[in-house]
Amino acid sequence: MKELFTIGDLSKLFQVKISTLRYYDDIGLLKPEYVDEKNNYRYYSTQHFERLSTIKYLRALGLPINDLLEFFDYRDTDRLIEMLKKQQIEVANKIRELELVDKKIKRRLDQIDDAINKPLGTIAEVKLPKLRVAHLIREYRPDEDIEYPIAELRKNFNIEGSIFLGKIGISVALQDIQSNKFDRYNSIFMILEEGDIIPKAVIIPSREYLRVRFRGTHANAFLFYEKLLLYSREHHYNILDDSIEVTLIDYGITNSVEKYVTEILLPFSR
Repeated sequence: MKELFTIGDLSKLFQVKISTLRYYDDIGLLKPEYVDEKNNYRYYSTQHFERLSTIKYLRALGLPINDLLEFFDYRDTDRLIEMLKKQQIEVANKIRELELVDKKIKRRLDQIDDAINKPLGTIAEVKLPKLRVAHLIREYRPDEDIEYPIAELRKNFNIEGSIFLGKIGISVALQDIQSNKFDRYNSIFMILEEGDIIPKAVIIPSREYLRVRFRGTHANAFLFYEKLLLYSREHHYNILDDSIEVTLIDYGITNSVEKYVTEILLPFSR
C-alpha cells in the first residue's frame, strides 16, 4: 500500500474536487503531508483520511468553513455540540423560509388557475377574508405609466422588488364611484402575504364584495364599474368604500395582451 497519495488519488478516493482540496490547503483546513518543491505536487498520508471524512461530514451538515477551521484548531466535544446546535437552529430557520416560499408558490398557482378558469364578465357576490396591504394615497390615471407610482410605493414602504409580482392594485375613491367617474384612481396598494414583513400595513376587514373579472387592463375597467353599479342598484345594495382593482394576469406573467385578466371588487352592504 502506498504511504503517500497524490491530490488526484485523494480526490478519487473521497470524491472531492481537486480545486476544493487545493482550497482547503490554502486556508489551512487540510494541509498535505508533503509538497514536492520541484513540481509543487501535493502528497497526503492515511492520517489525512479521517480529517477529510470529518470535513465532508460537517460540510454535508451545512457548517461554514470558518466553523470548521475553529473546530480543528481546538477539536473539542463541547465545541462540536455548540456548532451542531447552532447549525440546527439555522436549518430550522431555512425550513421555515422554504415552507413560506412553498406556500407563496401554491398561492400564486392557485391565483393564476383561478384567473384563467373563472368566468369573465359575470358579477359574483363573494366574501373575502381580511387583507393586509401597503397602501399609498396617490392619484393615478389609466393612461399614465403605473411603474412610477409603484416605485413610490416601494420607496415609501421600503419594499423589496422580489415580492411585487401579482400583488399590485389600485382604487377608485368611493366618492368618484358614486359620481360615475372612473377616469382616475386615488391610491395604489400592494396585497401582503404571509412572510411579507412591512411596517405600517393597513388592514382591510373581511367583507362582502361584488366582483367582476374581465379580459383587459385598467384602461378597460370603466365599462365594468358601470355594470357593477347597475347590479348594485337593481339589488338595492350600498357601496361602502373605495374599490379594489387588481390585474390578476398582466405583463408580469404573459407577453400576450389578449390573456390579461383584471378584477374589480366593490365592498357592499345589503
